[in-house]
Parts: sequence; C-alpha cells; structure tokens
Amino acid sequence: MSTHRSEEVVIDTTCTTVHTLGRQIGKKGRRLRYMQKDGSFPVVFQKAPGHWSPFLMDIFTTLVDTRWRVMFLIFCLSYVLSWLLFGLCYWLIAVVNGDGENEDDDLCIYNVRGFTEAFMFSMETQATIGYGFRGMSENCIVAIIVVTVQDIFSCLLDTIIIGVVVAKMASPRKRAQTVGFSSRATVNLRDGVLCLSWRLGDFRGNHMVEGVARAQLVRCVKQSQGSGVVMSYKDLDIQNRDIVLAIPTTVIHRLEPGSPFYSLGPEDLLGDEFEVVVSFTYTGDSTGMLHQTRTSYSPVDIHWGQRFTDMLKLGKRHYKVDYALFNETTWVPVPLLSAEQYDRERRPVESSGSFRRPGKRKGHTFHVNQEITDEEMQQTCL
Repeated sequence: MSTHRSEEVVIDTTCTTVHTLGRQIGKKGRRLRYMQKDGSFPVVFQKAPGHWSPFLMDIFTTLVDTRWRVMFLIFCLSYVLSWLLFGLCYWLIAVVNGDGENEDDDLCIYNVRGFTEAFMFSMETQATIGYGFRGMSENCIVAIIVVTVQDIFSCLLDTIIIGVVVAKMASPRKRAQTVGFSSRATVNLRDGVLCLSWRLGDFRGNHMVEGVARAQLVRCVKQSQGSGVVMSYKDLDIQNRDIVLAIPTTVIHRLEPGSPFYSLGPEDLLGDEFEVVVSFTYTGDSTGMLHQTRTSYSPVDIHWGQRFTDMLKLGKRHYKVDYALFNETTWVPVPLLSAEQYDRERRPVESSGSFRRPGKRKGHTFHVNQEITDEEMQQTCL
C-alpha cells in the first residue's frame, strides 16, 4: 500500500484505488449555494410587486413567520394601545359630559374624572377585571356604544393573539429541526454499482407515520448575453422513496445510465458546478401535521470512496443507535473512474475471466476483481 500526499491522496489496494481529492481553497473555490445547509435559500426579492401588500393581505401568516421577540412586542403593544385608545374615548366622553362637575346622578362613567381614571376603566373593561369601583351609567348612549365596541374588539384581539401563539408553538419547522441529513454524501460500490448516498435520521423518540424522500439536481447556468442566470432542475431516481424512519437510513441514488452523474469521475465532480437538493417530507405521529426537512450537497460535500460508519447495534431487548457516528465515514475501495468508465472496463472482464490486467489512469493504478463481493470490499482495511 502506498500513500502519496499532494493535491490529491491516492491509496492503491490489491483490487482498486481509493482516493480523496483536495478541496478548492480561496475565493475562486467559493460558490454561491442555491440552498444553505440548514435548508434556507439565500434569495432576496428586489422591487417585488406590491411591496408590503402580500404581507398585509396574509397578516396571520406574517405574524406566524415573525420571530418570538417581535411577536411578544406586537402582543404587548396591541393590548396597551387598545387600552390607550378606548381610554381616550372614555376621557373625552367624561369631559364633554362634565363628569368632573356633575353630581352622581348625571354622570356617564362613575369615578372617571381624568385620563388616568379613564385608562384604568378601559383596562378593567377589556380585561374583564371588574373591581366594582368604576362603572357605566345608563345616561350616555355614546359611552354604552363604546363599551360594546371594546368588548367585541377584545374578543377578536384575544382570538388572533392566541391563534398566532398556538400556531407558532406547533410550527412544523421546530419538528423539522429534529430530523436531519448527514453533513456529507458519499460515493461507493453497492452490489457492484457505484452509488451516491447520504444518511437520514430522526433524533426524537416519537417517530413519524410515513415519509417520502426526494432528490433533485440543480444547476446554475449563466446566459451568454447579459448577467442573468437560469436555474435547471432534474429529479434523481432514489431507491425506496417511501421511508419509515424508525432508525437512521441511507438514501441511495445509483449511478446508472440516465443518471446525470453517470459520466462524472471524482475529478470531474469537483470541477463541476451543481447542487444536490435533498428533502424528506413526512407526517408526525403526535400532531398529524406535515413536515419537511431539506438540505443540499455541493461537489465538495460529496466524498468519493467512503461509506457511512455503522451506527446500529443489536441489543438483548432493543436496537441501539449511536448518533455520535451519524456523520462519520470510513474509507472503502472504490475505482478512480466514472460509473460509465467503470462499466466499460468491467464488460470485457465479465466475458474473458475473473481478473484483468492492472490499468492506469492519469498515473494511478487500479485493479478490478469481479469475484470480490460488495461485503468483502467493505471489510477491506486500508
């Protein structure tokens, strides 16, 4: 076994070549991602039609999407401002009726002779405190109408505030944070076929009812004229899309004819510009709500010649899952070839015999042994 350290490290084994490519460093290697690792999109709308009108037309969704500190500020201001507004109305009614000078029989509002008393009466009315010291008389129809309007407004305001708070607490985004993808993707051999795979796991004890995994290849294509770009999308075929995520699972995309990665080798992979956007849409068993977790993998996030470390063990009464190994990978022997080249090199071997002569590609030696099973290749120690 020989190891050569430079821009790429190559480990020659008796059956194939395992390698790792150095990541691009510097400003040239930095690319603007279509989707961040946390599932958010770095998209900013400029001069959107209507500006604030979409947010005001759907005010409930706007409040649900706001941060908790902003929500608490709106919560406090909505009540304080309503108390001040109706308190001002009661104070004006008292001033116009002359409650500060009239006797008790001619008052509109008892014990309200200034703005402070009017504010206290407004707060007691809307909060249904009812201390019994201040009250409404039947002498002023205007004051009765204002109290009725405040009662209706109070019910409406309580409904909106409570509904927004409950919706924020039950937001699917929080549940989606407990279901995650691995920080990297790997390329390795499975049943003699090169496969792109990533890991998916649920970090909570209560699991979802059902879920569907999806992957999409996204490319940013610059237009020949102007500075505009066009986004292209292509769905990737996934084995076993329907997943019951009781234990961590590995999502697999086979690099076969028809796959956009079929003709890409490890070096071509890092030189290309794309993102693999993966998502998992599922229904929670506790709430019955629909959730979605998503992330993306750029070329530097895809590790050729590695597989995920086993994290599931069989106990006496339970299956034991070690989530400390969720993002851990180990080296496995994988040819330094694209899936198309690997299939082409393998065909004459299948017809002539089990072994073929060692080949060379860009100065690196590789051997292909068709009698070695996938299980034996995974157990090879480097």
